[in-house]
Amino acid sequence: MSTLPSKELEVFPNPKPSRDYTIRIESPEFTCLCPKTGQPDFATLELEYIPDNLCVELKSWKLYLWSYRDEGAFHEAVTNSILDDLVAAIQPRYARLTAEFNVRGGVYTTVVAEHHSEDWAPVTSRLH
Repeated sequence: MSTLPSKELEVFPNPKPSRDYTIRIESPEFTCLCPKTGQPDFATLELEYIPDNLCVELKSWKLYLWSYRDEGAFHEAVTNSILDDLVAAIQPRYARLTAEFNVRGGVYTTVVAEHHSEDWAPVTSRLH
């Protein structure tokens, strides 16, 4: 596998597709560029998803995020773009991407984007 930035997300088969379970990935070193000033923006990305048939391979996830390092993007656009690419690659039952950007000009920005598969509903349990 390459150690250069890449827009390709590699996947592997879900080892337990019959069960809803949550995968959480925290990426505290995300960077992109401010499209207005060209200065770097730093964020912690928190991905949470319930896989269907596929899972995202972690090294490809890191290389994918690295590919944004030299791209200018508004916080809202880059968060939604990342989630769109993940959904296209693995078609999860559910996914939420939270992007917590570091302070810029005295303002913190957090963007949360979600995806719900049309035919999926969370399992609700009853305590007896």
